[in-house]
Amino acid sequence: MSVRRARPFRRAILLAVAALAATITIAAQQPGKHPVSGRVYAQTMGVQGASWLDRPERDREEDPDLAIRLLRIQKGATVADIGAGSGNITMRLAKQVGPMGKVYANDIQPGMLEILQKNVGKAKLTNVVPVLGAIDDPKLPAESIDLAIMVDVYHEFSEPQKMLQRLREAIKPGGRLVLLEYRAEDPEVPILREHKMTKAQVKLEVENEGFKQTRVFDDLPWQHLFVFTRP
Repeated sequence: MSVRRARPFRRAILLAVAALAATITIAAQQPGKHPVSGRVYAQTMGVQGASWLDRPERDREEDPDLAIRLLRIQKGATVADIGAGSGNITMRLAKQVGPMGKVYANDIQPGMLEILQKNVGKAKLTNVVPVLGAIDDPKLPAESIDLAIMVDVYHEFSEPQKMLQRLREAIKPGGRLVLLEYRAEDPEVPILREHKMTKAQVKLEVENEGFKQTRVFDDLPWQHLFVFTRP
């Protein structure tokens, strides 16, 4: 197979995998639209799709370790991984903040948290606190978080405004809110359209809830990395 033919073939396979993962969703979720941007909310991936979060290709497609390095998270920090899923990012964050730090691993699905706790136990990490949240509330302590991060998660919120409001209450003054979202401006990113966001959409929606955008990194293979602060 020639290189020219191989690339479209690989792209088709990736699109099929992404479509399969996206269709394994929480039952009865009804898609809505953001009242400010008009964006249609993507459906949330269910527990059956957890293996997609740990696919071997993820390091190459997203380079999460580079994302964490760009954020320069300090040892001893308290971090929240919102929509933690199987714990792929949670465990990286736990190693970054060290034993004196803490990672709240938040998810709305008990099944995801069960998988996460098994993975955390295998990794022998003791600084991870699982938190069962709600669709409109991450259930985090007030003004306790140095950095809250959402990796390929925010676009699936069915109550994004309420979630951002509760996150603003949980983040310390001057703390950071970080979003990683697949680049909707780039047609070469082989992810379904409703699971991608533009820079303009993210800035508009997040700043509308009282955060201030301070940095956007374009260093990752497929994603925008947005940094906001709580004033």
